[in-house]
Amino acid sequence: MKEILDNYTIRHLLERSTQKFDQRLALSTVGSEEDGLTYTALKRKVDALATFLINKGVEKGTHIALLGESQINWAIAYLAIVSAGCVALPILPEFSEPEIREIFIHSGVTVAIVAGKHYPKIGDLNTKEENILIRLDDLFYVPHAVAKEFRSVKEFSEGAGIDTLRTKIEHKKVESRSPQEEDLASIIYTSGTTGEPKGVMLTHKNLTSNAVASVKQFFKVKTGMQFLSILPLAHSYEFTIGFLLPLLCGCHIHYLNRPPSPSLLMPAMKRVRPHVMLSVPLLIEKVYKSSVIAEIEGNETIAKRYKTPFFRVLINRMVGRKLRSTFGGRLKFFGIGGAPLDLECEKFLKEARFPYAIGYGLTETAPLLAGAGPKQTKVGTIGYPLKGVTLKIGEGGEILAKGPNVMQGYYKQEELTKEAFTADGWFRTGDLGEVDRRRVTIKGRSKTMILGPSGENIYPEFIEQLFNNQPFVEESLVVDGEGGLVAMIKLNFELMGENLKMSLVDAKEEAAIYLSSLRKGVNQQLGSHSHVRVVELQEEPFQRTPTLKIKRYLYALKGGVKEQHQE
Repeated sequence: MKEILDNYTIRHLLERSTQKFDQRLALSTVGSEEDGLTYTALKRKVDALATFLINKGVEKGTHIALLGESQINWAIAYLAIVSAGCVALPILPEFSEPEIREIFIHSGVTVAIVAGKHYPKIGDLNTKEENILIRLDDLFYVPHAVAKEFRSVKEFSEGAGIDTLRTKIEHKKVESRSPQEEDLASIIYTSGTTGEPKGVMLTHKNLTSNAVASVKQFFKVKTGMQFLSILPLAHSYEFTIGFLLPLLCGCHIHYLNRPPSPSLLMPAMKRVRPHVMLSVPLLIEKVYKSSVIAEIEGNETIAKRYKTPFFRVLINRMVGRKLRSTFGGRLKFFGIGGAPLDLECEKFLKEARFPYAIGYGLTETAPLLAGAGPKQTKVGTIGYPLKGVTLKIGEGGEILAKGPNVMQGYYKQEELTKEAFTADGWFRTGDLGEVDRRRVTIKGRSKTMILGPSGENIYPEFIEQLFNNQPFVEESLVVDGEGGLVAMIKLNFELMGENLKMSLVDAKEEAAIYLSSLRKGVNQQLGSHSHVRVVELQEEPFQRTPTLKIKRYLYALKGGVKEQHQE
């Protein structure tokens, strides 16, 4: 790895890439490519903002909050923060005002770079004269005297300020703040499925070593490749693999500047024609269910032939060619991470020869621990440990990890940090799995595993996959109820009515009968100790974390359930 970087800091990565790739395009916004930044222009803006922060008296090690959607200015801001020797606190835009207030208090934030639309979430940060507020939209510093008068998003977004990017660069000042490999680069607060937010402390080496190790192992990233960024940069998966990695390799990253709705994403893919994209499973699963399966089931002839393995593979390959064309026609790597991928969806992607890749990791591991490139995928498994990372199975089947990417710990939470590691220094992932011939398979989370009536281990994620593979099921959640396992099912009534040729009202009336048949069908695929006793309709969408995982802790005590779907 030393032949790529001889100093594992984000600042050195930027300097090296600027020298090596100079006038190549680094960052641009879809639809405004003419305003894109070259590597040299990017570094110039980064140094201007870093100089501004230093001149404002921001000391080395200061925690600086960064709140807003992925965009060029987010990238500039982050790189400037760490170039000034400070610590970035990337906050997912989906975090609520109370969550952000708690993060600010816990981390001691006195400087914030905030997008206009999220201005109401920062509370009283702008009421203290010593605090520093910068508007992410244009990277204008908003003085306290001006900020205290703002009463709305519009006033903040359009208000006066000082352009930090016009600051005269003082190279010696910036150089004097150059971080070391073991210095903190980020504290990333997670709002997990257990409901307990934690500040994950990641060093420069944690993040850059993970990017360097990913250059060739799963897919060879080549200079000039086009990356389309659709995930939040505050997510460690997008940050390391979708930002640091392409910058390291001289690639060109395109941002949407807005959440990736279908109306925005489709023309963007056609325009950019990306070589690389990263996604959470939810996106590709929606494409699979709403487009692929819906179209197949809507044609009686194709639906009949699809049940035969030979024809199924032929049909999937035909659909795969169409899907690759939809993604721009030159996609080489579609990385999927952040949550388990539905098995039926993965089987389709494999047979369709769609260039999907699987990644496994956690925020605490910056994030990648293991994965498989498009030519290495095997349905139902994760893939191989990342170069430099060692994985083993510990007590109770938990996956343990060691490597240069493992976090320092949780900020101001010594007890939690201690619990996260074994006595001999292995990081506890909290995931249960197997390592067979170095290939990693995940069974489920140790915190979600349910102990059966005779002491058997029950993995709710596996049962959920069985439900999710059934027609008209959008999503499901299996929890331990008072009388046995409870499955909460969210149905797609529009699709149900369309396929069964009935009205929306009739489809909803049929829900009880359909849920009962679902339970019987799924139980036939399970051992008796894993049988679902109760199935009930989940009318509202499940509440999710900002990284789109269901907040299981909100439903864990589900016991008083409806009787009509019991065995």
